[in-house]
Amino acid sequence: MRVLVTGGCGFIGSNFIRLLLQEHAEDEVLNLDKLTYAGNPENLKDVEDDPRYNFMKGDICDARDVEEAFSWGPEAVVNFAAETHVDRSITSPEDFIRTDVLGTYRILEEARKEGVRLLHISTDEVYGSIESGSFSEDSPLMPNSPYSASKAAADLLVRAYVRTYGLEALIVRSSNNYGPYQYPEKVIPLFVTNLLEGRKVPLYGEGKNVRDWLYVEDNCRAIDLVLRSGSPGQIYNVGGGEERTNLELTRAILEIMGAGEESVERVPDRPGHDLRYSVDTRKVRGLGWSPRYDFETGLRKTVAWYREHTEWWKPIKSGEFRRYYVEKYGDI
Repeated sequence: MRVLVTGGCGFIGSNFIRLLLQEHAEDEVLNLDKLTYAGNPENLKDVEDDPRYNFMKGDICDARDVEEAFSWGPEAVVNFAAETHVDRSITSPEDFIRTDVLGTYRILEEARKEGVRLLHISTDEVYGSIESGSFSEDSPLMPNSPYSASKAAADLLVRAYVRTYGLEALIVRSSNNYGPYQYPEKVIPLFVTNLLEGRKVPLYGEGKNVRDWLYVEDNCRAIDLVLRSGSPGQIYNVGGGEERTNLELTRAILEIMGAGEESVERVPDRPGHDLRYSVDTRKVRGLGWSPRYDFETGLRKTVAWYREHTEWWKPIKSGEFRRYYVEKYGDI
C-alpha cells in the first residue's frame, strides 16, 4: 500500500511510519511535514535511507503542497498533522484553528478529488470531561480547550465529507499517548528529562486530574488495523485502559527515577482543566486489537529510552535543535 502520512515527523506519526515499514514489507510511505517546532526529522533518522520512505517538506494548510503530495499517488492518507499542546492553545488559539481545521479541510478536499481513503487522527479530548463511566463513539462532542475544540471541528468536517460527498474516511480518537520521541513539553517526557537534569517537576494543582495512558506502539497498531480493516464512515476510540491521576503518574515516575516528593513543584492549575477522560474501546477491540503493554511496563520502557537518548532531547530542551533545524532545513 502507498500511504501518505501527514505530520509524520511528530511523535505518533514517526512511530506509525516506523511500524508501517517494519510490519508491511510491501508498503511505501510519503511523509508530508511542515517541520514545526515539534516536527523533528531526527525522529526518523533510522529509516531515512529506506527506499520505501519518502519525505516532502510541506504545509497541509497550503493547497499547492497538499496537491503535490497527492500527485505521488497514495492509496490511503493518515492525517496526524496538528497542533496538539493544550497550554499552547490557550495562549495561541489561532495556530490551532489554522492547522487543525483549515489543514484538515485541505486534506479532505484533495482526498475527495482523488478518491483516496482517509484516516483522520483525533483525540479523546473532543468529548470533554466525564466523572464516571466512559465515552462511546456516539457520545456528544463537548470540548473545553481551544485545542480540543479545533480537533472537534476537524472531526465534524470529516463527518460532513463522508455524508455529503461519500468520502471513504474514518476517525481514530486516542487517549493520552506516551513513549519514545515524544516532544518534552508533554508531561511524561518533561518530568523524566527534568529529573535527569536534576530539576523539579511541575505538577498542576492537586494532581487529581485523571488520564488514560496508552503506549504509542499500541496506538500505532490500532491505527494500522483501522486503516486496513475499519469500516468507512466509522469512528474508533482507542485507549489503554490504564487510568491514573496526575499525582499517581508523578509518583510512578519518581519511583522509577529514584527521586522523592521533594522533586515535585506544585504550580497553578491550567484554565479549564478537564478532570477525567475515559473512552469505551469495545469497537476497536472488535476488530481484534488489544494493548500489548500495561502501564508499568510501558512507562519503564519510556524512562529507559529517555535515559539512553540524551542526544535526542538535550538539544531540544537547550534550544540547539532550533538552530540546527534552521541551518539544515531553512526557516518555516
